[in-house]
Amino acid sequence: MNQPSPPRIFSSQRRLAARRRASRLQHLPGAARYVLDDMVEDVIERLAFLRHEAATALIIGDRTGTLAAALRERGCAVSAADPAEGFNDEAPYPHGGFDLIANLSSLDTVNDLPGALIHIRGALAPGGLALASFVGAGSLPELRAAMLAADGDRPAPRLHPAVDVRAGGQLLQRAGWADPVVDSRRLDVRFSSLASLIADLRAQALSNCLADPGPPLGKAAIARASSAFGTGRVESFEILTLTGWRR
Repeated sequence: MNQPSPPRIFSSQRRLAARRRASRLQHLPGAARYVLDDMVEDVIERLAFLRHEAATALIIGDRTGTLAAALRERGCAVSAADPAEGFNDEAPYPHGGFDLIANLSSLDTVNDLPGALIHIRGALAPGGLALASFVGAGSLPELRAAMLAADGDRPAPRLHPAVDVRAGGQLLQRAGWADPVVDSRRLDVRFSSLASLIADLRAQALSNCLADPGPPLGKAAIARASSAFGTGRVESFEILTLTGWRR
């Protein structure tokens, strides 16, 4: 019996384009990277707390290279992959047997998240550890409010649907991760304007890649959104982290 295909929420073409654009923007002075920096720092702290010494690791989505460098300093053989360079989170991994797999800021825009988590587990060696971090459901409340103000009585899909802590735990159970743990934390950032927030989202591959994104905003709608967002606004990013093992 054939399994039904997952709903097509995200466009793979737009996802790829957003990630390639972010890779280019990261070469500019002062490019925003605080979401990924936070994830990398958190993974390094978790590995120290868990005392998990990996001989081999696969790092997915870390455009900074910081996590790979930290692991190599410990003598770990590291492979790196990124969706912007053709890596497909939703396909079986071409290589396996990793002691550690860390997927950073990538799984929030896949259509088949349960399948992607199963593929991560399948690429681990017995006793291997998996960590996946991505923006969760509590992210960007101020931007959501501004988009509602822009669209008025006819709201259009502007922001991504996202996973919360409870759903994350259910997903890990379905994917067969052992000793699953899901937690979240909040990262607050102050922005001078709506335009500065949008620029930061683009630089970090967090912009809209919905398969059906709705019509573009006109000048009047952009003005309403900017007015609703205001100046000096603090915006929040919820960082969701999924942790588990292959026994």
